Amino acid sequence: MAEETQVPVAPIGPQYSTQQTLRPHRGTVILVLGILGIVCCFICGIIAWVMGSSDLKEMSAGRMDPSGQGMTNAGKICGMSSVIVQIVGFVFYLLLAYLGFLSGILSGFLQR
Repeated sequence: MAEETQVPVAPIGPQYSTQQTLRPHRGTVILVLGILGIVCCFICGIIAWVMGSSDLKEMSAGRMDPSGQGMTNAGKICGMSSVIVQIVGFVFYLLLAYLGFLSGILSGFLQR
């Protein structure tokens, strides 16, 4: 007895997918911007932070390809750290400038 096997027949006509198409992730761009924020300028870090946050929300909502979630998160963290380090450095610079100003005033006052 021979068993009959049925070969699937390809449907004729346009194919419509029930899957929605996902936007491609921008993980590489966000990671590069985050690293540039650490190395060069904190403006790249701000851009990486904002883009990373919005892309992670899109991935969570299912509208963006989640395969780049790790790179996107790493770029966001690099961007955050670059901005925070720049702010702390600026505050430290202002503190040193203020102390230098006070030191100049006090040395002038003590010399009289």
